[in-house]
Amino acid sequence: MKLFFSLLTASLILVSCKPSTPPTSPSSGKPKVALVMKSLANEFFQTMAEGAKKHQAAHAADYDLVVNGIKNETDLAEQVGLVEQMVAQGVQAIVIAPADSKALVTVLKRAKDAGVLVINIDNKLDADTLKQAGLTIPFVGPDNRAGAKAVGEVLAKKLTTGDEVAIIEGVTTAFNGQQRKAGFEDAMNAAGMKIVSSQSGQWEMEKANTVAAGILAANPNVKALLCANDNMALGAAAAVQAAGRAGQIQIVGFDNIAALKPLLADGRVLATADQHGDQLAVFGIEAALKVLKDKSTPADQQTPVEVVAK
Repeated sequence: MKLFFSLLTASLILVSCKPSTPPTSPSSGKPKVALVMKSLANEFFQTMAEGAKKHQAAHAADYDLVVNGIKNETDLAEQVGLVEQMVAQGVQAIVIAPADSKALVTVLKRAKDAGVLVINIDNKLDADTLKQAGLTIPFVGPDNRAGAKAVGEVLAKKLTTGDEVAIIEGVTTAFNGQQRKAGFEDAMNAAGMKIVSSQSGQWEMEKANTVAAGILAANPNVKALLCANDNMALGAAAAVQAAGRAGQIQIVGFDNIAALKPLLADGRVLATADQHGDQLAVFGIEAALKVLKDKSTPADQQTPVEVVAK
């Protein structure tokens, strides 16, 4: 199993935590936008990065782009350092998917105080923490709770009232993780299912595999695993297979990454939510460019999310 994860992870990772595009000269006259993401070991963020690069290539005359991310979902110090690095390099805007909804607020305030426009994507910054910091940062992204609820409703149709289910959460301090858990709970409670366990898989495949294996061992009657991202759904599916319970347990995820498609096709995973990862950073970049061009006030923007099933 460890070899499986090592090979799969190696196949997914083509990363460096350093900027993938060198900063351009201020004399170019074009705004320089930094995309700061979470774990580039996660296919979702690789897809996000590629979408951003394609957008910049198609609009090369309009802006320059610096793309970077951290090694894993919980490397907060590294992400704080990236924000500081981008400010030092003189970017005009930072489009960020924060690894933590609260911990990044302080450094983002320093960025704004330095005159840098900040746009929040993917994982929404905590409203109370922003308020305490006297900071307003627009969020451009999907309604994670509604997306997770919709996925949960698809699952509920495959279950019987009273069935036992378990949730594998993301990072517990991440707002999108909290919202996806809440959406799953909304759907399961409405359908009369019994949630017997809810544990964090830290957004990571191998961690989720361990958590799922523990849930299956402790809850022999569990009928479904609701995973807050597809990376964890992959780990959960491997745990179900290893436990000899393939075909007996339904699994759902969130993100619609390419690696999940074979599992959707053969039924190992029932459904996921597509929040258009290839466009999510683009939505944020376009919002930033509009503000920089029009000198307009940044505003929240809800982006689409849809259920994907076989």
